[in-house]
Amino acid sequence: MIILGIETSCDETGVAICDNYKILASYNKTQYIHKKYGGVVPEIASREHEKFLPQITKRVLKESKLNYSDLDAIAVTNGPGLMGSLLSGVSFAKGLSQGLNIPIIPINHLEAHLNSVFIEFGDSIKPPFINLLVSGGHTQLWIVQSNSKYNLLGETLDDACGEAFDKGSKTLGLDYPGGPEIEKLSKGGNHKLIDFPRPMIHHKSYNFSFSGLKTALINYIKKNDKYSPNDVAASYQEAIVDTLVIKLNKAMDDFKIDTGIICGGVAANKRLREKLKQLDKKILFPSLKYCTDNADMIAFLGEKKINTKSVKTGIDFSAYSRGIVL
Repeated sequence: MIILGIETSCDETGVAICDNYKILASYNKTQYIHKKYGGVVPEIASREHEKFLPQITKRVLKESKLNYSDLDAIAVTNGPGLMGSLLSGVSFAKGLSQGLNIPIIPINHLEAHLNSVFIEFGDSIKPPFINLLVSGGHTQLWIVQSNSKYNLLGETLDDACGEAFDKGSKTLGLDYPGGPEIEKLSKGGNHKLIDFPRPMIHHKSYNFSFSGLKTALINYIKKNDKYSPNDVAASYQEAIVDTLVIKLNKAMDDFKIDTGIICGGVAANKRLREKLKQLDKKILFPSLKYCTDNADMIAFLGEKKINTKSVKTGIDFSAYSRGIVL
């Protein structure tokens, strides 16, 4: 079954084609226009999606040597995400669905991330496993019981770790997105110099909190006229990474699960990968292109859902008029 996947939850415009659980072609366009604003501007993001979706769709169809008439269904992200961005993708998918008379498969963005590891590793990954989902908008710990059963163990109570990187980067006068900028600046820095807090690491729950860490960074800079940006960046990054590693390790120990999966944009952080490898556990990372927002995981999960009849095709578009994203 040939599935067209569309991802527009934030500022990545992605289109992919999946057939028999193999990605035939995909393209992901990052909206660098937001860089000058220091963060994603929702209205601009939705306009960029509208501009590039037709072009990217034609591109992936050409690369896969397919026509619109070859498509069997369309999988599209319908939440969570920025309302305008989601509407751009859903509206485009609805137009194709009506024009081609094929069904729409609504896809939860987070569920797609949880399934992204199966694109590469397939049946070699045997649930249960603990999934650490870390991105600009989410920091969550999940226990994946099967290919379609997931339980949320904990999540951030305030800011996501990716947001902590972004705001930390802005505080240090660096560019957006903040994760790569802080990682770059931290090279050569002493990560042991400043003892920034590791929020909630001794808490019994699996929840996270990063707002206090951001405040600690701001207060440190205010109180110290002379400081090494490299040392501050390295110490700040270390606090975020330690918090993630400690919480993941705790969940794996508590549930006696020896396999952990890391996904989401922050999974690209080299220091995080380095410290996770020090754990005496099996830790797997999807390829970098599957860590960030992408349409491959949307198309892949869409095919799984329609093949297993685990979803009703179509979307309740009335929900959008109420300001609700399912």
